[in-house]
Amino acid sequence: MKCPFCHEHESRVVDSRLIEDGTSIRRRRECFVCKERFTTYERYCETPLMVVKKDNRREPFDRSKILKGISRACNKRGIDAKLIDAMVDEIEKEVRKVSNSEVKSDVVGKKVMYQLWLLDKVAYVRFASVYKEFDRPDSFIEEARKAKAEGETKPALTVSANP
Repeated sequence: MKCPFCHEHESRVVDSRLIEDGTSIRRRRECFVCKERFTTYERYCETPLMVVKKDNRREPFDRSKILKGISRACNKRGIDAKLIDAMVDEIEKEVRKVSNSEVKSDVVGKKVMYQLWLLDKVAYVRFASVYKEFDRPDSFIEEARKAKAEGETKPALTVSANP
């Protein structure tokens, strides 16, 4: 590690501590040449996950997009923000299990719909109306009837690991 004071490349670790719930390490170092101490942080690098869109464009996975979509669907439903955040965590974890490099956007969408189905049927129908691109009122009514008829049963999801 290069010393920020004298730019020497050799230093020794004086102290190491886990931080951020064990996902990072804070290290105190001392330069061999100038004897100054400085702090470095070590974090693991996650492989960037790419989302393959319907038109085959690829864009980086963006957790905030999922959070925004779910928050809109849950608007005025009295659902705790912490619960929504935990749901987004679960979706991200499941998506990363599917693939560590690329995942189809429909896989992400189906996982969101599944979680919303379990959480709140109205939020599910709201999200489904955008995700499934309802183009007529009957589509909305059909989805609402399905949600009402199936009650607490889980929707059938088929998720492919390959983009």
